[in-house]
Amino acid sequence: MPDDLDLAVRVALAAGRPLLLRGKPGSGKSSLAPYVARQRNWRYYSFVVTSQTRARDLQWTFDGVRRLADAQISQASSDPGYYVEPGPLWWAFAPMSASRHIQANAWKRANDNSAPVFEHPLQKANEGRSERHSVVLIDEIDKADPDVPNGLLEPLSSHGFTVAESGSRVEIEETSSAERSEPFQRNLVVITTNEERELPQAFLRRCVVAELTPPDSAHELVRIAEEHLRIRLGEVTEEDRALAVELAGELREARASARTEGIREPSTAEYLDAFWACRALKIGVDDRRWKAVRGLTLIKPQRLRD
Repeated sequence: MPDDLDLAVRVALAAGRPLLLRGKPGSGKSSLAPYVARQRNWRYYSFVVTSQTRARDLQWTFDGVRRLADAQISQASSDPGYYVEPGPLWWAFAPMSASRHIQANAWKRANDNSAPVFEHPLQKANEGRSERHSVVLIDEIDKADPDVPNGLLEPLSSHGFTVAESGSRVEIEETSSAERSEPFQRNLVVITTNEERELPQAFLRRCVVAELTPPDSAHELVRIAEEHLRIRLGEVTEEDRALAVELAGELREARASARTEGIREPSTAEYLDAFWACRALKIGVDDRRWKAVRGLTLIKPQRLRD
């Protein structure tokens, strides 16, 4: 991670504010949150925003359809919390509260064969990670209705919220004086935007804002490829490293050509696509098939219509 981005993460934690990450599509914005979680051994949760997303979805969901179905057969629970399930912010801020809520409902549903089986979000990935620290990724916030960022102001500022259906309050769980003195520093919320829609000023004021510049040097690109190899395969061979170096040179040439022609430059993600394809198919840049792979991954025809 570049030094300036590492500083942005530390500033966001120190200030207790979400980190709003700007940058071109494919530059690696969505990779920052899981990277920080791995490096710090913190729990990790993610939520991809769509045009249908509501601010409440990040805090909790209410299964109104199930409640209506139960009511029609006279089996509706008198407890509205029965139909509430914790969202990523609930799991991040108060994992014990979320677990207790799920366990209580599981007991109530013990004889209900139609009740869905619940699994802890990213249970396997979070196994062995800190119960008191978390990283949450809210991906592509600009895809949502403008009301969504405004609806997140209170929970992101106070690190807590009230579940409307049950009236229960969700807040950061504390067990020591040290945690009580610095409660917000234990949770990092990373929000990404592709700048497709202007975000509300009130929302921007409450964020630490950083921009991710796509890596362009061969050294940076090769290091990224090596990190992906270690995570996915557990090792980096000399052949892998040589291929990453070759493709880094091809990416830089493709970017320079794109700038000259006034079209969108290929991203880091597309560099990795080319790398994995060439690695699996045993294709080097001197292979007759490389030109076709280059057109499929780096310089795509649809860019000509941008």
